[in-house]
Amino acid sequence: MTTANLLQLCILIPAIGALFIAASTRLPNLREGVTILTSASLLATVFQLFRRTDVFSQTPLVLATPLPGIDFELHLEPLGLLFAGIASLLWLITSLYTIGYMRCNSEQHQTRLYVCFAIALSSTMGIALAGNLLTLFLFYELLTLSTYPLVTHKGDHDAVAGGRFYLGILIATSVGLLLPAIIWTWQVAGTTSFRPGGILDWTMAPAGVSLLLMLYAFGIGKAALMPIHRWLPEAMVAPTPVSALLHAVAVVKAGVFSLVKIVLYIFGPKLLLETGSHLFLITIASITIVGASVIALQQDNLKRRLAYSTVSQLAYISLAVAVLTPLSVTAAALHIAAHAFGKITLFFAAGAIYTAAHKTRVSELDGIGRRMPWTMTAFAIGSLSMIGLPPAAGFISKWFLLQGALIQPLWPVAAVLLLSTLLNASYLMPIVYVAFFRSETRPPHHEHGEAPKIMVIALCATALLTLLLFIKPDPVLRLAQLLTGGFQ
Repeated sequence: MTTANLLQLCILIPAIGALFIAASTRLPNLREGVTILTSASLLATVFQLFRRTDVFSQTPLVLATPLPGIDFELHLEPLGLLFAGIASLLWLITSLYTIGYMRCNSEQHQTRLYVCFAIALSSTMGIALAGNLLTLFLFYELLTLSTYPLVTHKGDHDAVAGGRFYLGILIATSVGLLLPAIIWTWQVAGTTSFRPGGILDWTMAPAGVSLLLMLYAFGIGKAALMPIHRWLPEAMVAPTPVSALLHAVAVVKAGVFSLVKIVLYIFGPKLLLETGSHLFLITIASITIVGASVIALQQDNLKRRLAYSTVSQLAYISLAVAVLTPLSVTAAALHIAAHAFGKITLFFAAGAIYTAAHKTRVSELDGIGRRMPWTMTAFAIGSLSMIGLPPAAGFISKWFLLQGALIQPLWPVAAVLLLSTLLNASYLMPIVYVAFFRSETRPPHHEHGEAPKIMVIALCATALLTLLLFIKPDPVLRLAQLLTGGFQ
């Protein structure tokens, strides 16, 4: 099978799977079997791309040319392969977790959720494999639309209000800011194709480069840079598997992935360093890292605390690519993987706590580690990764970022990393402490242990991935280091 066929299959497999899932709505076992088969097939297809040595040298695959000069095309590069691999692997694990969660909590409209999951993953694959800005924008919008029913899944007032806010912010920023930025890029460069080292004309004034970068940074609302971040905590009204999809597998990762790709392949490191435009992105990302961490400290609702943690952690990736050294760009790619594995573990644990103990607040978690040791141990591992401590994967990405910042040298970036590490520990480690070392203040409403086994297996698997990425980072590191060609 050719590489071009594999690229097409990455998008088609989840899309076709969505049709079969919808057709099996009256047969829950078949529906869930199709979901697992579809996610496993996607992972196998992406794995085939990892095995191909010529995968990055292929010419772009043109899907359609609706108008002269407007091509929708697919083309694989190292960052896209990394993103596709993470998303396909975590979709399989998330599917297993979702089956346990949805059944145990007797959720309604389960078929719709599985269908939208599949469509969202098809859109995510399109973003990962996009060969130009137009293709990326198309799949970016499809991802927003396909995840809206997931956010509003419960159908109550809070869900509808949260979904309206989610859709409004993401559509307004993409149409009002991102699309004009793409059109401007097309006018200046005569193309929207991604190219190592960038495509923009060096005759652009520094103010123009800075303004264009600002349009991209805020137009990609899924990157959740402040103040375009409120949609993310508002979306926490969704079921926990959806939160995991939003925060680790698809939506926010699509945002920071797009921003990193645009910085490296549209602007290019040399242009941004020459004009000093990268300093704007460094400033906004630093403010987001610290500001979101401070807000997370004040949240008693566990999912909202994790949501603001996500806002902060995503900004590490934006900050890393904005520092514009080979080590920091490597850190950006590494943190996409480290955050994905660590944060999905935390959300899986939050969902397991809700399912087994019906608790949603941090203040209710005293002693819960004694009843749910597997869940809270996994939560502790995910927390270490978010803080940036060994033996979890977040340590490696933050170490690379620190080294990259000191090369410049950018001492304020190092200070932000130190402060944010302390803040991360302040809002995550107390949860672990009270869970294991504090006695229950009042007996639970019902006796409980761990959540259903399939949920525990899934969250333990992602916690193990967090540890393995620390122990054996080579596969991810090799892809991350391929991104530094634009500095030569």
